[in-house]
Amino acid sequence: MKKAMVALLMAMAMMAAPGWAWDGFDADTGDAVEIDKGNTVRPGRDIEIYNWNTGEYQDVTVDSIQRRGNSVEVEIYDYDTGEYRSLEMQD
Repeated sequence: MKKAMVALLMAMAMMAAPGWAWDGFDADTGDAVEIDKGNTVRPGRDIEIYNWNTGEYQDVTVDSIQRRGNSVEVEIYDYDTGEYRSLEMQD
C-alpha cells in the first residue's frame, strides 16, 4: 500500500511540474517576476517574463546568466526601455 501511495504522489508531482515557473525579482525595480517553465533561459534567447507588480508580460533578451550563492542572476535586455536589467531568480 505504501508503494502505491508513493507512486501516486510521484505521478501527481510529475504532472504538476510543467506548470511550475521560476520566481524571482527585478534587482533594479524590486518588482516580483516570473519566468514560465516553457522559456529556455540561455544567453541570446528571447524569453517572456511576467511582472507581478504591473500584471503584464514582457519580452526580453537574455544577455548573461550567473550563479550567485543561493540565487541566479539573469541579465536581460529590455526592448521597451532600451536598458539592461538584472533579475535575481531563486536557485
